Amino acid sequence: MIGESAGPRTVGELGEFALIDRINAGRSQVAAVLLGPGDDGALVAAPDGRFVVTTDMLVQGRHFRLDWSSPRDIGRKAIAQNAADVVAMGAAPTAFVVALGCPADTPLELVDGLADGLWAEAGRVGASVAGGDLVRSRDLIVSVTAFGDLGGRAPITRSGARVGDTVAVAGRLGWSAAGLAVLAAGADRERYADVVAAHRVPRPPYAAVLDAQVSRPHALTDVSDGLLADLGHIAAASSVRIDLDATALRDSRLEAIGAALGTDAAQWILAGGEEHAFAACWRTTAELPGGWRPIGQVCAGQGVTVDGATPSGARGWESFHGGDSANRDAPL
Repeated sequence: MIGESAGPRTVGELGEFALIDRINAGRSQVAAVLLGPGDDGALVAAPDGRFVVTTDMLVQGRHFRLDWSSPRDIGRKAIAQNAADVVAMGAAPTAFVVALGCPADTPLELVDGLADGLWAEAGRVGASVAGGDLVRSRDLIVSVTAFGDLGGRAPITRSGARVGDTVAVAGRLGWSAAGLAVLAAGADRERYADVVAAHRVPRPPYAAVLDAQVSRPHALTDVSDGLLADLGHIAAASSVRIDLDATALRDSRLEAIGAALGTDAAQWILAGGEEHAFAACWRTTAELPGGWRPIGQVCAGQGVTVDGATPSGARGWESFHGGDSANRDAPL
C-alpha cells in the first residue's frame, strides 16, 4: 500500500545483532539465570555445585515440516524434548541455551513465532532462555542445550531398576505417532485434531516427576524414542528384563484411529515417541504418586517383553536407521 513503511521482512534484511535484540526484547529471566544475553556467555546458578546438562537438535525435513507445524509449535517442541531429558534425571530445568540456523530469506515472523514457542515452553517448566547463537544455514535448525538443578539430591539414572519393581508411566503413549500417521496419510486433521496436536506440541507431564521427589523411582527415563526402545535402555543399564502388560497399554482412542487408517495402534504405543511421557521403575504399585499408572514388572533376564513374549514390529527411533519408526515427521 502507498505510504506503508517498508521495514525489514527477512532475517537477512534485519541482520544478526538486530535479530538477537528482537528475539530478546521484553523477555524476563528467571532467578537461576544470573546473567542472560548480552555478554560472551550466560551465567547460570548451580546451587548445590552441580547441574544436569543435555542437548538435542531439530532439523527441518527430518524432525519437523513447516506445512505441518507452526513456528511456535516447533519452538515449544525444541524446549520440551530437552526439558524432559533434564526432568528424567530428577532435576528441575533452570535455563536453556538455543542455537538457531536458518537461511537469510527466513521471514522474521517465523523467527518471532519460534522464539515465542521457546519462551512459552521454558516458562511452563519454570525456566528461561539464557542465550544462544545464530548462524546462516541451508535449512532451519534448532539446537537446544538445557541445564537443571538436582536440589541436593542424587540423579535418577537408568541403572537402578530392581527385580520386582513396578514399571509405570506418566503421560500418554502413541499419540504423537498417531498424529504423524494422520498427517502423512492426508486424513481429516479436524477429525483427529487431538492426536495431531499431540504430535505438533508434546506436553511432558513434568510435575508428575518433580512433585514425586519424596517417593523417588529406582530408574527413570522419558519416552522420546519409543516405549520399547527407552525401556530397553533401562533394562540394559540395570541388567534386568522388563515385561509389559498389553492390556494396561491399550488406548481406545488410538485403536479407533488405527482401525480407520488400517494401522495397528499397538505399534504407535510401543514404538512411537516424542510425547515425552515418563517411564519409571518403582518399588511397589502402592508407591505410585498421582499421575502414574502401572504397565508392567521388572523381572530377571534381559530385554523388554510384552506378556512374556518378544514383540514383533518396529522397535523405536534411531537417528541413522531412517524409517524404522513413525515418531519423526518425515525422513529426508
